[in-house]
Amino acid sequence: MEIFDIYDEHMNPIGTATRSDVHKYGYWHQTFHCWLVRTEGHRRMLRFQRRHSSKDTYPSLFDITVAGHLAAGETIADAVREIEEELGIAPHFEDLVKLGEYREESTAEANGIPFIDRELSHVFGWQCDVPLGSLKMQPEEVTGVYEADLEEMIALFRGGLAEITAAGIEPDRGGQPFPVTRRVRVSDFVPRELSYYTGMFEALRSLG
Repeated sequence: MEIFDIYDEHMNPIGTATRSDVHKYGYWHQTFHCWLVRTEGHRRMLRFQRRHSSKDTYPSLFDITVAGHLAAGETIADAVREIEEELGIAPHFEDLVKLGEYREESTAEANGIPFIDRELSHVFGWQCDVPLGSLKMQPEEVTGVYEADLEEMIALFRGGLAEITAAGIEPDRGGQPFPVTRRVRVSDFVPRELSYYTGMFEALRSLG
């Protein structure tokens, strides 16, 4: 059972609660986001993942390269574990660059049950040139990792492009990664304010 630290609207700690109660009652809690980029000549490639089809929220949609909740008692530095868990690579927390914080309130349904999500997300970027084929995707969480030109991603979320092409890897029936190409639209991503995506992508321009 997952237990999270919970907070009031001013992010003052008020105790702990189970994951289900956090989303049932809409308690504020903290999450970790990390966007990975790779340099290719004069281009910067942005990496993102596809959520597993069995996820209770936003199944099969594209999402942040790595993201997760902070468990009770964890610090932001502890949350770097999410990268190793989901992709099989383990940076030092000092390798990451803070891009900002993002407060989000939303309501939706998970498996037919309404939930309230109130998160303070700590958002980081990481320059990571590990080849896509070397990543070890967490089977129950990630069903693909992709990369696309950062400038094209910015244009996509600003409305200048209707879709772009991303190259990636997905597991075959034996769990081994194989290369794929996907057409990507804004509607294929987890719904958030567009300013979140454009703001974080623009911040990644100056990473490293």
